[in-house]
Amino acid sequence: MDLYLVRHAVAHKRDPERWPDDSERPLTPDGEEEFRAVARELGRMVPEMQAVLSSPFVRAWRTAEILAETTAWPVPKPFPPLEPDISPHEVVEELAPYAKVESLALVGHRPCIHELASYLLTGDPEGVDIKIKKGGAVCIRFDGEVGAGKLRWLLIPEMLRS
Repeated sequence: MDLYLVRHAVAHKRDPERWPDDSERPLTPDGEEEFRAVARELGRMVPEMQAVLSSPFVRAWRTAEILAETTAWPVPKPFPPLEPDISPHEVVEELAPYAKVESLALVGHRPCIHELASYLLTGDPEGVDIKIKKGGAVCIRFDGEVGAGKLRWLLIPEMLRS
């Protein structure tokens, strides 16, 4: 399996007055526009995707929708284990129904997506200091079940847009 971890695109800064519930904080207009270019390149690099799972938080969900709108990737499915502050172990447990797919994209947040990448590569959420920039992506390959994966690539948005 190739597992693609995508961090949501640039969102508005936290503002409790505008978004008392931080899960409702949206992408900025520039964040959406910049991510469309990223999504086009991801779709070119990875033309086929079997499933896209996303945190239901507005900024991650919109990022996943842009992927579906801009590529041939499927529409996202909500996946609450990708919300911020969920342990990587919980995320992996909830991925069991997807064990047989060849390509799977997960769209989430910091710190969960960073810790998940580290956990999938080393078995420890803090085993490697890996940073995924907003709108960036990581590809991890697994030979067999999800466990100790191999890093295929980590791309920052600027690389994907160029």
